[in-house]
Amino acid sequence: MRENYLGRVQEMLGDPPRRYLDPAAWRELESDLGVNLPVDYKEIVDGYAPIQINGHLSLNHPATERWNLGAWIRSTADAWSQIEWDEGTPEGDPCVSLGIPELIFGTPDGLVPIASTDRGETLFYAPRGGHGTGLLFVEDGEGEFFEYSMGFAEWLYRWLVGEEVTGPGGSAFYPGPVTLQDLPMTPDERPEVRYGPPRGM
Repeated sequence: MRENYLGRVQEMLGDPPRRYLDPAAWRELESDLGVNLPVDYKEIVDGYAPIQINGHLSLNHPATERWNLGAWIRSTADAWSQIEWDEGTPEGDPCVSLGIPELIFGTPDGLVPIASTDRGETLFYAPRGGHGTGLLFVEDGEGEFFEYSMGFAEWLYRWLVGEEVTGPGGSAFYPGPVTLQDLPMTPDERPEVRYGPPRGM
């Protein structure tokens, strides 16, 4: 029986406020990228974003002007495309798993950035990885990539419970309820930190 990681994440984050539901925004973004983003990722983003989780992980939303997911994906992919790797390829080179000749960003054949942390880590979705089922890769902020054969909800669940899913030594576990802070929608807004339900940790 498959674990319901989406349900487990929602239990830890609390009832999703779903402030910016807009299916048309997802259709436009996915059409622009040429990529169908993971269903569990879209469900979590629609439920909670734009938000920072446990003080580190940020999720943007495709339907907002500020913290816009599409704009962030494009600018982040462009920045990654400008990198010249010292050895020609990064450590943990995703090209091997993806069967591509060179690392590309923001396209169906390469890596699409979907989330980031304030510790310098970037989470990517590889649509063509895992025999077409998709893979996740995390760049640890030090130039090394780590591959995770799991959905976004499972990855987020494991990150929240302190597993090392951003590379060795990269766990970010905080006991107690998960902290949630909406990202400010105006320059003057100062959203308060709120907390998910007790989780016995």
